[in-house]
Amino acid sequence: METSQIVLNPNELVQFLKKNPADFTKEDIIRFCEAKQIEMVNFRYVSGDSTLKVLNFVISSKEYLDSILSYGERLDGSNIFSFIEAGSSDLYVIPKYRSAFVNPFTEIPTLEFMCSYYDNEGKPLASAPENVLKKADAEFTKQTGAQFKALGELEYYIVSDVDPLFPGRDQKGYHTAAPFTKFEDIRAEAMRLLARTGAQIKYGHSEVGCFTQDGKYYEQQEIEFLPTPVEQAVEQIVLAKWILRMIAHQRGLNISYAPKITVGKAGSGMHFHMLTEKDGKNLLTENGKLSDTARKMIAGILDIGDAITAFGNTIPTSYLRLVPHQEAPTYVCWGDRNRSVVIRVPLGWSGVSHMVCDANPNCGFVNEEHEKQTYEYRVPDGSCEPYLTVAALIVGSLHGLSMPDALAKAERLYASGNIFNKENKSFLDGLEQLPASCYESAEVLNAKRAIFEKNDIFPAGMIDSCIANLKAFDDKNLSERLYGNNEAIAELVAKHFDVA
Repeated sequence: METSQIVLNPNELVQFLKKNPADFTKEDIIRFCEAKQIEMVNFRYVSGDSTLKVLNFVISSKEYLDSILSYGERLDGSNIFSFIEAGSSDLYVIPKYRSAFVNPFTEIPTLEFMCSYYDNEGKPLASAPENVLKKADAEFTKQTGAQFKALGELEYYIVSDVDPLFPGRDQKGYHTAAPFTKFEDIRAEAMRLLARTGAQIKYGHSEVGCFTQDGKYYEQQEIEFLPTPVEQAVEQIVLAKWILRMIAHQRGLNISYAPKITVGKAGSGMHFHMLTEKDGKNLLTENGKLSDTARKMIAGILDIGDAITAFGNTIPTSYLRLVPHQEAPTYVCWGDRNRSVVIRVPLGWSGVSHMVCDANPNCGFVNEEHEKQTYEYRVPDGSCEPYLTVAALIVGSLHGLSMPDALAKAERLYASGNIFNKENKSFLDGLEQLPASCYESAEVLNAKRAIFEKNDIFPAGMIDSCIANLKAFDDKNLSERLYGNNEAIAELVAKHFDVA
């Protein structure tokens, strides 16, 4: 690892070991624990309902530390995953050395690890969401020779008492600075602590949502990450949720990743950007334009984009966010820089490397082309199972690469401009719509399940369980039933406020 990368890396293990986290060994971890007098180790892992679990260890000897790092520990899988029966429920959790970081909240020196699940035969647990993502990622590389990367955008609301000074403007919070936003410091602290875990952060900012209701102030914010290998991309989201909640709890505040907070106000999504690299080259562009490879992958995701809601929009209030004119998608289409579509292709810096020297006439250097192009799936929200959502996006991308009519489909579903303008009425009338409830999402997943089960990526039992869980909400035609009943909507929002 280059010296400059070590000096600027805030992860204490990188600083001490002078290594890339991917190269951490058991011996490295033990050496760090001895030198830093680490007293506790925590194993963390995500359960079937997307909540972050923890198992605590007090380090009583070097031999004991070596043992848990070598063999992990067992736990009751029936209380982790609904598909595991109590009669044969033991699972192993095994720490991933590359994920190690020092807990920023405990007074006792504590080292944290993200873990993987293994079954009674010592094999990766087939239905663990993390393993489904690993299988999808491996299949993509096997078929294409390329690496799939992703990044998440985490939107959330902070809820507090009303501050009479410098009130925020209703639904005008986008990129607003303090003092007209009240919690920029919480976002900054969360980003600082996330960086210590090894997270690769792009930026943070305030979001559109800003309002006062029933004596409470609601402020929406966002943290966006950099493209990384997919497993790391998901872990960053999981840890970000945990860190933000810990900071808010310390300050007596509430925080929510729920897709909808109230009627008529901006909901919170969890958008995922994707790109594909081969030999260090971004395959999404060719000669400064979006490549055929990118268009095929976009077409594939659009073909199953309605079914991906089964993993990305998992509670009834998810579908109160997916309504027209709220910067959230409702129709299955894609476009450039368009926030009302399922897939948006944002600006990617192609052919504009001169800008810094235009802004700084004495810059003294010439920028090389720096290709950052991604495509963004804008449907998911904070209720999503992030491992399965990203796995589904990889499945969709692979699906598009094998679809004989992918380029034609991409052309037919391309939206130029605002899809709700009068001149686009005939285009809009020809589009499929996203599901309007968990129940509809389950039905679409069942109709398209063969695409997800292909190559043994999504186990059939997992699909069955997902369908059953979604239908259990019994929310078919819920939007119509709730229309105009703000009291019932408020009750539903409160029920799902603390979504995982």
